Amino acid sequence: MLKSPKLTSHVSKTLFKSLFKRPSFVFFSFGFSNSCTIDYSNCTARSICQSNDSESENEWERLLKPFDLNELRKSLHKITPFQLCKLLRLPLDVDTSMELFTWAGSQEGYCHTFDVYYVLIDKLGANKEFKVIDSVLLQMKEEGIIFRESLFILIMKYYGRGGVPGQATRLLLDMKSVYGCQPTFRSYNVVLDVLVAGNCHKVAPNLFYDMLSKGISPTVYTFGVVMKALCMVNEVDSACSLLRDMTKHGCVPNSVVYQTLIHALSKSNRVSEALMLLEEMILMGCTSDVQTFNDVIHGLCKINRIHEAAKLVDRMLVRGFTPDDITYGVLMHGLCRTGRVDEARALLNKIPSANVVLLNTVINGYVISGRFDEAKAIFYDSMLSVGCNPDVFTFNILIHGLCKQRRLGSALELVNAMAVKGCEPNIVTYTILVDGFCKEGQLEKANIIVNEMLAKGLSLNTVGYNCLIHALCSAGKILEAMEIFGEMPSKGCKRDIYTFNSIISGLCKGDRIEEALGLYQDMLLEGVTANTVTYNTLIHAFLRRGSLHEAHKLVNDMLFRGCPLDEITYNGLIKALCNAGAVDKGLGLFEEMMRKGIKPSSISCNILINGLCRTRKANTALEFLRDMIHRGLTPDIVTYNSLINGLCKMGCIQEALNLFDKLQAEGIYPDAVTYNTLISWHFKEGLFDDAFLILHKGVANGFVPNDATWYILVRNLVKEINMESWNF
Repeated sequence: MLKSPKLTSHVSKTLFKSLFKRPSFVFFSFGFSNSCTIDYSNCTARSICQSNDSESENEWERLLKPFDLNELRKSLHKITPFQLCKLLRLPLDVDTSMELFTWAGSQEGYCHTFDVYYVLIDKLGANKEFKVIDSVLLQMKEEGIIFRESLFILIMKYYGRGGVPGQATRLLLDMKSVYGCQPTFRSYNVVLDVLVAGNCHKVAPNLFYDMLSKGISPTVYTFGVVMKALCMVNEVDSACSLLRDMTKHGCVPNSVVYQTLIHALSKSNRVSEALMLLEEMILMGCTSDVQTFNDVIHGLCKINRIHEAAKLVDRMLVRGFTPDDITYGVLMHGLCRTGRVDEARALLNKIPSANVVLLNTVINGYVISGRFDEAKAIFYDSMLSVGCNPDVFTFNILIHGLCKQRRLGSALELVNAMAVKGCEPNIVTYTILVDGFCKEGQLEKANIIVNEMLAKGLSLNTVGYNCLIHALCSAGKILEAMEIFGEMPSKGCKRDIYTFNSIISGLCKGDRIEEALGLYQDMLLEGVTANTVTYNTLIHAFLRRGSLHEAHKLVNDMLFRGCPLDEITYNGLIKALCNAGAVDKGLGLFEEMMRKGIKPSSISCNILINGLCRTRKANTALEFLRDMIHRGLTPDIVTYNSLINGLCKMGCIQEALNLFDKLQAEGIYPDAVTYNTLISWHFKEGLFDDAFLILHKGVANGFVPNDATWYILVRNLVKEINMESWNF
């Protein structure tokens, strides 16, 4: 009888390494006199020692020398399902494991057991071999193996880890009908977890209701997951209704359920309901915590109900909860954000032992409010009086605030004051200064800061380099930017996506698109993943040049690398197609954008309407506009200007005037383009009196004629005078 596989004591770690360097596996003490190997590298069995590449035998080769697969097949010994499970648990690759599984199944009188299939599917799932799993399940069905729920739960979890939650849902629905295994609440809970983790929040409630329709009783955990899914898609009302349905299914809400709903309600600015649930939670005997109170306090502060948030802090104290630093920090931040910095300071004075973070919050509040002197008062006096010394973060907040207010001189003075307080400026301090000077276009002073930093032994970090490179590119100094870009690796500073994007943008602005494309290739070789900004910059550069083919190649590369197209990408492509007269293709791209869940803006709508009007399809443009309004899109003055111009181009002056009256009735004010378009077309149609009437009405309504208006008037009047002279 075959023995269970045991590792012999003389098998060394080196031996194991040799095993995993080639697709082979070893039987240890299976009732044989020695160990044997099966080599699957070319699906033929042979002894390792027969290799012509090796002249000397190592320990592993000496162990395996006497045996090969042919010898094993000739022997009377067979591998059992139990032994096969042991082998499949070894860290063999998937191909070797599958060959081993197939070979064992070919033995006469052998049948795979459920445990064998479970171990094999476990390995396949860990390696994301989901198609192979499907075929293995069918094989199990053909062999009459009785399925167990644990196997499906295993596969569903792997589907979740593999990022294919839809497959987990499909398998759950097939359990009974295809495999004859009745799912319980455990299977549903796993798939619900997978859906929520996979951002399929809208699908989770549907699965929950399917569960109920099949008579499967949910658990408290089930309700908690579904409520979380509903809250993630802002269906908080549905989540709250489930809370009332829990008792119908014998479930009592726990702290997690209440905390989920309270968090969602607070986040949705429905703080009054969150407060009611908090009271109910306490009455139901569920253990609350400071975090739950903090959610409500944060929600109140978000909608500027600061006074109520402060009262809730008092209630926390009454109920025996001790507010933490987050509680006070959120409340003080809310006070500072609403300009009530003095109240934040008063609260700060009530805190027994305020830490530097809370002090920094108030300091930042004063800085943002432009009350720098009071910020300095806390900085120098209050912090020291409570035994809390200002740290580098305190200084950086002040310096950053000053730079945002463009008070760069004061920022430099504060940096000098740091040393007096025994606090040395760090890389963040200098980076803030560099960024401040770069944004003001003072590149020379930014370089002085960099040199001072280097003199102190501090190296410019990636953020600092990015500030300099972006500023140089914005100033059109692409050569200097490229020089700094080139020195980054030698300085031990890794170039990131922002670095490359700045240079690529600078090159494209200078019409050096080929160099920008080469830099894009270098970026990929450096292991930096291109993002939507990268592709949009390059695509739009090619589109501006009219190289639609090159732009489409980049779009394909973008999709191949898993970078989704956004509205900016689509708008650029649609505009290029419309400019080329291919408006129908532009409409097709627009529909594709909608199908992919990208909500178009008025810009997308205006591009297409303008394209339709340019091709004398104003009526189609009007239908498109009505469709967009039906979809919730609000047209703007640019939309109406395109339509008015399109109608005028088709000779439909009266329809254009009707549209002009409609936009004013809808509260959209016509601009200079609107008036100039109507005046110009009336002149072209010889309707001089009507043109002047539109001008007079426009001026009466606040329209100020611009250079284009005067040009239209003078040109047409001169033209009319010349015509009259010619006729005379």
